[in-house]
Amino acid sequence: MNYNAHMPNALDTRTSPDALGRADAALASEIGRMVRIGRAKRGMSRRQLAQESGTSERYLAQIESGAGNPSVLVMRAVAAALEIPLLELLPRSGGLAAPYARIIDLLGRASPDDLSIIADSIERRIDGAAATDRGRRIALVGLRGAGKSTLGKLLAAKLGVPFIELNRMIEQEYGASMPLLIEMSGVATFKRLEHACLERVVAENEAAVIATAGGIVSNPDTYGLLLRRTHTVWLCAQPQEHMSRVMAQGDFRPMARNREAMADLHAILEARRGDYARAEATLDTSGAPVAQSLMKLQKLVAPLMEG
Repeated sequence: MNYNAHMPNALDTRTSPDALGRADAALASEIGRMVRIGRAKRGMSRRQLAQESGTSERYLAQIESGAGNPSVLVMRAVAAALEIPLLELLPRSGGLAAPYARIIDLLGRASPDDLSIIADSIERRIDGAAATDRGRRIALVGLRGAGKSTLGKLLAAKLGVPFIELNRMIEQEYGASMPLLIEMSGVATFKRLEHACLERVVAENEAAVIATAGGIVSNPDTYGLLLRRTHTVWLCAQPQEHMSRVMAQGDFRPMARNREAMADLHAILEARRGDYARAEATLDTSGAPVAQSLMKLQKLVAPLMEG
């Protein structure tokens, strides 16, 4: 890969927000914020995004801080690496499709109290139009270390239904471990397999407990499928517990080449919080032994399984 393909010229790297002027500085800052959110939501390090987009890590840091002046080609490469439309990295002003622009405009006029009502109405309309069929399928979402695999396996045994760990199913389909899959074939291939495996799980199992990867929320199509076809539960915990549980399992990847692991974990959680919160139910496993969390989870899913 040519890492210099999208490098800015000397003027670009030295351009500061002060030189851009107030309006341009605000635009650069907002673009940087959206790139940071997009990267955190997908759990990508700055180095990974730089490699995937063919942009230098240093220049990417400038963009994220609002000090860079990226070209359209650079932004297109970054958006492609994040697997999102270029539009999502730009402030939501002009250029949107007319209906979407109208919705944004109307939401801007609504009071805070009305926004919640509007969101509920839209969600009901979409759910109704989709004619959802969740069956007796329970899906667990959340960051690594929340207890999805441990609690999922135990819950499935209690309910007498299959336990399916989506990552393990993907590994079987690909014939290699998850890190090797991503290293050899890239994130896009992983996401395609994730979607295909989820479709198969839903088609073949009227009842099941499914443990998902923490980053499933970064793929709108796959996460939308999960929300439509399963009863989704967000397992969450304090960031310190997420980290300590993963480390206790012998997984030292969170600390590998990353002195700011905890800060990154906070950023990832914050970027994904809104999507995780779309789940039907939430269970905080912080400070609770497995048996206690399992009991709470059973009570939580009981009415969902009856629906």
